[in-house]
Amino acid sequence: MDEVIVHKFGGSCLREGKDIDRIGEIIKSHQGRPLVVVSALWGMTDRLKRAANEPRYANRLVQDLIYQHLRFAPGLDEGPFADFFQKVITGISKELLNYTSGEKSLNSENLILAAGERLSALAVAHRLRQNGFADAHPVGAEDIGLRLKGVGRAKEIDIISSKQQLDIESLVGIPILTGWFGEGDDGNIALLTRGGSDHSAAAFANLTNATKLILWKDIDGIKRLNPRWGINTPTIPYLGYGQAAELSMHGTPIIHPATVLPLVSEGIPIEIKNFHDPEGIISTTIGPDVDNNTTVAIGCQPGVAVITDDKPLSSELLAEIEYHGITPWSMNSTPEEMKIIMPLHDLHLIESKISGKIVHKTAIISVIGKSHIPIEHELVSRNEYGTRLIVQTDKLQETISELYHSLFSRQDCR
Repeated sequence: MDEVIVHKFGGSCLREGKDIDRIGEIIKSHQGRPLVVVSALWGMTDRLKRAANEPRYANRLVQDLIYQHLRFAPGLDEGPFADFFQKVITGISKELLNYTSGEKSLNSENLILAAGERLSALAVAHRLRQNGFADAHPVGAEDIGLRLKGVGRAKEIDIISSKQQLDIESLVGIPILTGWFGEGDDGNIALLTRGGSDHSAAAFANLTNATKLILWKDIDGIKRLNPRWGINTPTIPYLGYGQAAELSMHGTPIIHPATVLPLVSEGIPIEIKNFHDPEGIISTTIGPDVDNNTTVAIGCQPGVAVITDDKPLSSELLAEIEYHGITPWSMNSTPEEMKIIMPLHDLHLIESKISGKIVHKTAIISVIGKSHIPIEHELVSRNEYGTRLIVQTDKLQETISELYHSLFSRQDCR
């Protein structure tokens, strides 16, 4: 049997129908047996979320969904997957009706949101068949036994449980798999946190003993510094698993923080390549951690909430953090006090459960790799993967620029 190569295509690779044609070209040009994981079409998940929250918008969403997916994959409603297509559309209609008529439930919301991936897999499989890939077929992750750790929402996939019950025989030909969701601990559908389809792809790489996982993005790999800060920096050729996980938590949205978890034990590498330049030589590889005495990258996440209290962390607050899939940068609790440092944009999800003091800070910066940093700001933590600092300033961009120039050569900036 050919070695398995897992290809993950995110929403940014599914902006128009011809993008599916490019997926076919990529599959054809790569050796190995392809296993394809897809996100929803570009912007689709946001539309489904809006429909779940705004009943008037929900009324016209179903027809919009039909139109959009038929535009990407003409004939989908009459082809070999027509029955599946109609089943998904009917399911969305039913759940939207339940949800907007007052019968709201997390399960209904999850079914609505997961429909984006289901429809995307159908559209991609249909158009690939039209392009000569006769064995392309859609596969729902939940339907073949992918298990998640949690009820309703989950941070990660349960690899051990999934390995025991995954229907490997369904992954024949060219399977087009849904990302982002699976079966929760209660047997109902569960969603990963936003961006979790990369984690799904990594889990499938583990479960199928893949040679590698390729994440197709609309960029040339991971930069030393997020371009949002106005500095043009080189692509990082190699990151260790730990470094990649650390960087992903600090303003570098290229991969989901949990992406690497299923790959570490097996040593399966990730390649991050440009969807619009598939033969390009610029890319980032993520693999086993190596000893490196240099600074690799800088991550920065604006908006920090520092929560303190003169009593230990309550089980109620901890449960709320876990339920919403929030990953604090630091969380300490003793019988006398507790302290949590977390993204400010997640604070509203748990604020009602907080009884202590909340202080807002400008940003958290993580310097990835080993480097001698003069500590001018509040030190959060330091480990083998990086150093985290809290910054309080009204000139954040200048602060980041100065730090970058102090750690890297000016020739990297243009």
